[in-house]
Amino acid sequence: MHRIRVTELAIIAGTRCRQWMTLAALASACLAMASAPGVTREYNEQYRPQYHFSPPGHWMNDPNGLVFLDGEYHLFYQYNPYGTQWGPMHWGHAISRDMVHWQNLPIALYPDEHGTIFSGSAVNDGNNTSELGTRDHPPLVAIYTNHDATIEKAGAIDFQNQSIAYSLDKGRTWTKDPDNPVLANPGIRDFRDPNVSWFEPTKSWIMTLAVADHVGFYSSKDLKRWVHESDFGREWGTRSRARRRASTCSSSASIRVDRTAAARLSISSVISTDTGIRSIPTYGPACK
Repeated sequence: MHRIRVTELAIIAGTRCRQWMTLAALASACLAMASAPGVTREYNEQYRPQYHFSPPGHWMNDPNGLVFLDGEYHLFYQYNPYGTQWGPMHWGHAISRDMVHWQNLPIALYPDEHGTIFSGSAVNDGNNTSELGTRDHPPLVAIYTNHDATIEKAGAIDFQNQSIAYSLDKGRTWTKDPDNPVLANPGIRDFRDPNVSWFEPTKSWIMTLAVADHVGFYSSKDLKRWVHESDFGREWGTRSRARRRASTCSSSASIRVDRTAAARLSISSVISTDTGIRSIPTYGPACK
């Protein structure tokens, strides 16, 4: 379990409000947490982050599959359990009830015959649309990119495909769908990072996907069969002075813009170009 150091919390509180009484109260609470049982030795290391999450050891990067279920926040993340540099990606896993104190769980997803486990998302399939659980015990479903480095090195370009796995025990154990991949690569080098959410007006799941130099939208009724709906940002490749390589880790949300039934789709992307990487918020057209 993580704990917050008094010095770190003092800096945060002092910067935000400069109220010494508040700071003293927070410091007292922090001292109590510091002596709480269950703090493992590795999280007492001198340079170990305390306010931000870190795994017990080795390499981590992108957070994946951020989902809330039955009082628990789930954090999955890109994880190399074999070293301190980027390597064969797994999905690490931790849970929290307050997003400050985290309990590490076993690795959720391991590489398989389809490749390593790149970024993705996770959803609570509360209506059991996937039929991977029951209405009384609906599944958690992870949607992620399999990256096959073997065929990539051999010169193939269709080495990234989308797969799913599900859990019926609150994320403690996972089963991969035997029909993976559920969304096969159509022949595109960058085809990754599925971000999936439920869109109530159409009673369907919407996937935002990095597709070459733009964002692709796919829909599904059951998280297994996906239909390409549209693309966003294709024109940027010709308008930009810098050649765009990929629009990765995109996400979207439906935002009501007036009192009608219309909603606007907000898209956030990480853009990789010859001149560097930048994150941009963009907005798609209104939809009914």
